[in-house]
Formats: sequence, C-alpha cells, structure tokens
Amino acid sequence: MTDYIRSTRKDGLLEIVIDRPERRNAITGEMYGAMADAIRAAEDDGDIRVILLRGEGGVFTAGNDLDDFVSNPPDGLDQPVFAFMRSVLTSSKVVVAAVSGLAIGIGTTLLLHCDLVVAGRSTRFKAPFVDLGLVPEFGSSRLLPQAMGRRRAARHLLLSEEFDAPAAEVFGIVSQVVDDDQVLETAHKYVRTLLAKPPAALARTKKMLAPDADELAELIKYEAGFLVEGLKGPEFAEAADAFFNKRKPDFSKAK
Repeated sequence: MTDYIRSTRKDGLLEIVIDRPERRNAITGEMYGAMADAIRAAEDDGDIRVILLRGEGGVFTAGNDLDDFVSNPPDGLDQPVFAFMRSVLTSSKVVVAAVSGLAIGIGTTLLLHCDLVVAGRSTRFKAPFVDLGLVPEFGSSRLLPQAMGRRRAARHLLLSEEFDAPAAEVFGIVSQVVDDDQVLETAHKYVRTLLAKPPAALARTKKMLAPDADELAELIKYEAGFLVEGLKGPEFAEAADAFFNKRKPDFSKAK
C-alpha cells in the first residue's frame, strides 16, 4: 500500500486516511488503488461495519494529482480511479466522510456516495472538470442536479463556481457542518453511534437509501468513457500545460 494512504481496522471500523498534505492530498492512481483494495478487503470482513474517510493536514483532498493524470492517464474502466469508484458505490458498509479545508473534484463528487458527511465550517467545495477540458464524474452529472437543482448545478459544473460548507449542507451534500476543530470528533461520534446499532438492520437500511445503485453504476461508466476520451484530447492538454506553466489557458489553441 502506498505511503500516502493509511488504512487501519479496529473495533468494527476501517479508517482510511489520505496522507499527502504537502500536495493538499492530491490523489494518484496508486493511491486510488490502495483505497479500493482496502474497501474491497473490508467488504469481505464481517467485523467491519463502518468506513471512515478523511484527509490529513486539515485538507480532505484537492482532487486528482494532475502530474499523475498527465503521466499515467487512465485509459479504461479497469484503472484504479474507476476501481475506487466501484468499491465505494458497491460497499455494503456505512461510509462516513470527515471533510476539512478543500474538497475539489472527486473530493466533492465522492461525498455524493457517502452515507454521512461531516464538514468543517471553512471547507470549500469545487467541481472544476470543465476548466480542465473534462466532464463531471462519479455520477455527479445526475446527482448534483438532483441535490441542488439543474440551474444551480450548472453554476458549479459549467462555471466551476466554488461553494461553501453551509451551502453544501443546504444542498444535502453534507450531513452536518461543525467548527473546523470539531470535524474529526463529530465523525467519530457518528461512528460510535453506528457501531452500536443492529448491524443487519443498518446494512439493509443503507441499501434501501440507494435503490438506483445499478442504474447509477451505468451512468458512472458512461461518464468515465468521456473522461478517458477527454484525457487524450487537446483541451485537457492545454489546461494541463497552462496549470503547470501558471498561465491562463487559451482553448482556441485546443484543436
């Protein structure tokens, strides 16, 4: 397992920590693979009933590591990023996220698949896929409009506008907003409460809350096809070059 992902199992809980604060917890393919492996292993462990996802260093995640995306772009649905998406979507365990600082890209879309989300008051959320010449992923092209309405979702998916934690709570993306220094404590309270519940009833109720999981899995595949295509395209190349060279992208060049 990569050093940037810490995974521990104890007393019914699998805790996964993204530990790369020097890069704002940006996620590489190897890191996605490590998280997917941990979640799949937990699926086969009857003692594990809850999964907690969090980031180290006061940041949840800045999303995909752009260096890694350029060097090792996922070229099919068998790649680690999509394996991670499938592992979260199909997990029978209750998934709790403790979110602080930044939740960018998949840092936002991942939360749409978590059962409970605690966010710090100063957390900022953003889905800048279009800015990178890409499309929304992880089912967000449907789930964000469902959560906040099509017009508001367009502000965040087409204009790439940022939103804050109180707005995320109103939209239903976040379960509870707390002071920044209370995020992890509150998430662990959720975990303790969940672990005291009857496990079979808990698992069945989680499944009932997502009756369209199979349909959503097909949508995620559909989005993934466009993502893979976009990563090979001139718009992503221009966006990445502009990012690395700290300049404004000129998409008139992307032909």
